[in-house]
Amino acid sequence: MKRPTVLIAVVVLVVAAGAGWLLWGGGDAKATMQQAVSGPYTVQFSAEQPRIGGNTFAVAVTGPAPEAVTVAPVMAQMGHALAPVPAGPDGPGRFRAADVALPMSGQWEITVSLRGPGGPAQVVFPLLVK
Repeated sequence: MKRPTVLIAVVVLVVAAGAGWLLWGGGDAKATMQQAVSGPYTVQFSAEQPRIGGNTFAVAVTGPAPEAVTVAPVMAQMGHALAPVPAGPDGPGRFRAADVALPMSGQWEITVSLRGPGGPAQVVFPLLVK
């Protein structure tokens, strides 16, 4: 008699876990990743689920190690240009800009600016926020 009760409990837990995974976006993770070259730098930009509100952007740089990295969101169609956000170190050649606020959905351009021994450089990445 205990065996069917345990089996039912396991099935209920599996169904609940699957429903939670689907409802809270576990199966819906959409990251955007792009790469560009500027001067001696190769820059890779990624954003996990771009959205209205706070976003975290990751920047990976190969070439001379930059001393400073910033990201600056611009929405040209609406005339929005937000202040550059410094990206802090996140490992060798990797940087992370956290809590970059995007106030509305639409097409954004994220300008990644580098300053380092290879000279200054900028790369612009398109970013669609839904």
